[in-house]
This record gives sequence, structure tokens and C-alpha cells, in this order.
Amino acid sequence: MRACRLILALGAFFVLAAGVAACGSDVPGNSVADVAGNPITTAAFNHWMYVAAKGSAASSPGQPVIVPTDPPGFKSCIAQVRQQIPSLASTSDTQLKSECAQLFTSMSSQVLDFLIRSYWYQAQAAAAHVKVTDAEVQQQYQTDKRQQFPNSSSFQTLLSETGQTVDDILYRVRVNLLYSKLVKMHNTTVTPAEVQAYYNLHKSQFGTPESRDIRIVLAPTQAQAQAAKAALASGQDWTTVAKTYSIDPTTKNTGGLLKGVTYGEEDAALNAAAFSAPEGKPLGPIKGQLANGYYVFEVTNIKPATQESLAKATPQIRQLLTSQAQTDAQNAVDDAARTKWLSQTKCRQGYVMMDCSGYKAPSTSSTPSTTTGG
Repeated sequence: MRACRLILALGAFFVLAAGVAACGSDVPGNSVADVAGNPITTAAFNHWMYVAAKGSAASSPGQPVIVPTDPPGFKSCIAQVRQQIPSLASTSDTQLKSECAQLFTSMSSQVLDFLIRSYWYQAQAAAAHVKVTDAEVQQQYQTDKRQQFPNSSSFQTLLSETGQTVDDILYRVRVNLLYSKLVKMHNTTVTPAEVQAYYNLHKSQFGTPESRDIRIVLAPTQAQAQAAKAALASGQDWTTVAKTYSIDPTTKNTGGLLKGVTYGEEDAALNAAAFSAPEGKPLGPIKGQLANGYYVFEVTNIKPATQESLAKATPQIRQLLTSQAQTDAQNAVDDAARTKWLSQTKCRQGYVMMDCSGYKAPSTSSTPSTTTGG
């Protein structure tokens, strides 16, 4: 979970107990899951399934809003498909049931992940004595609303298109503020020493290596290479000599020119010779190490290596390390919440996903069908 974005499909309207209840491990009859004694009701789950379906449809104009909330038979989902997708009206119940089941698996995992993790973060915050006031929630909500929805009509359109309520969004703001405060409990400050260490280990990222423009003739024999070098010495140009003597298909018809070569890009024998040679002097022949032939070459231009100073590279390095530290802090919060609450998160059969105790990943994966998506 990251900073609140009002345009997200999933908000939250999951009312939790004020404290962390340790009693009860069974899932109540009117619920789909129970987190440490706090039920996620079927009504709440169905609401967010609707929000997820509405949000998906809003992002793809013309897509029907199919809400598969009645497993395992999916009679309501089947009826929705037949009503909203005329091309599938005559499809068999068995086929549509399979499609609804796959859609349910995809959507329910998303919804339950949000609802369960929202509880985990609140419980973690309570344990750490981290609080968010109603005033803070309202202030952040109003700020986000002004930034993303400059007029009230666009905000109302959001609510209509996604099926959310203001209470949904306010709750999401609250959870995100709590999560942000938990993240800030971890050190994300980047020191000058850390910047220096990164710079020292990654200097090549902050500069460019020396490069050279080289003209070559790759001749099949040493004698022909000597003949090519003699032709150059007699005044013939590289275009003529390369076309006459070279067997290199890349440069034969371009005067033997290789532009912007950096060390290690060409045949090892040519690299060693060309990067120790002066500019403007035909040299060779040298036997190719990989190429089957002999090189005559001339370095025509040398572009020196550049190295960005530490001072100039510091803003980029600091931004990178800060981002990494922020990610590490978020992972630490997520890992702590999962470690603490996963064993106390029970899900009803048919609703079990990765945030539920006892979850086992399927042995084989399959791509959910999108037939019911339009």
C-alpha cells in the first residue's frame, strides 16, 4: 500500500474492533474471513467486489460490470453475464460457471488482500502506539481531493464510476496515513558516507569510457594485409583499400570505419592494438584472435573518458538510495505485519488466498479467462 490515491478502484469501509481481539478462530457464518476475532462480513466483501468490478469497467469503456459474489454455484453471476453480454446468452451454465469462478478467484484475491492488510496495518499501528486523528484524515482527504479533482463534478463522477462512497475513501486515507507513519519509524536517511560508498562502487555509472573511431581492413592472409597497408602508404584512400582487400562484411563498403568503439567491443587482438595506438597512423598487420584473418587499422579519432564528480552525482545517488531505503522500510512493515497476523487470519473455504492462514499455492498456474470481461 502506498500514498493514498483517490482514483484507486478499492477504497475501504471495513469497520474494525477498536482493540485487537484474540478470541475465536472460526469464521462467523455471515463472514468470509476473520482476523484475530474481527470478521470481514460477507456484506463488506460483496461491496468491495462491486467496487473492484466497477473500477475495472470504468478503466475499459464498454466493459460490463460482472460481480461474481455467489460461489460455488454462481447463479447470480451467470444471470449477469447472460443479461449484459448478449453474445454469451446461449452459452451453457457449465461454461459460464467456470468463467465466473475464474473471475471470482482473481477479484476476490484482490479484495481480500486489501481488506486483510488494512486490518494488519491498523493492528500494527495500535501495537506501536501510532495514531491518526480525524483532523489528519480530513486534511489529507481534502488535499488529495483538491489536487486530483479540482471541481466537485469530477469527484462525483469518480464515486459513480467506481461505486465508492466518501466514507470508503476516508477510510483508505486513514489506513494509508497509519501505514506511512509505520514506515517513517524505520530509518530512511541517506548519509554522505553511503553516497560516497555507492559512488566508489559504481563509478562507471557516472561517466563514459574512452571511445575511438577506427578504420580497419580485415584481410584473409598476412600477405594481403601487407598489400593493403602498402596501398594506404602509397596514397590510396581507405574506401578503395577496404573494398579491395577487406573481408569484413560490416565495414568493407564503408571505408572500414568503426565509430565510437569502446574497449572490449571488437576482436581482442584489435582491441589491444587499437587502444594503445596513436591517432592517424596505419598499423598492422596483426592476426585476429577470433576473426579468421589479419587486421590493418588506423585510429582516426580519440574521445577521452569522462568521469562525473561526486558532487555532481550526489543528487542522483541520494535519490536512488532514498528510494531503496523507502522500499526497505515498506518491506519491513509488510513483513512484520504478516509475521504477526497471518496465523490469526482465518478464511472461509472457497475464499482462501495468500493472506489467509493455511494457504497453499496451487501446484500449477493458469491464466484466468477474460471471456466475462466483454
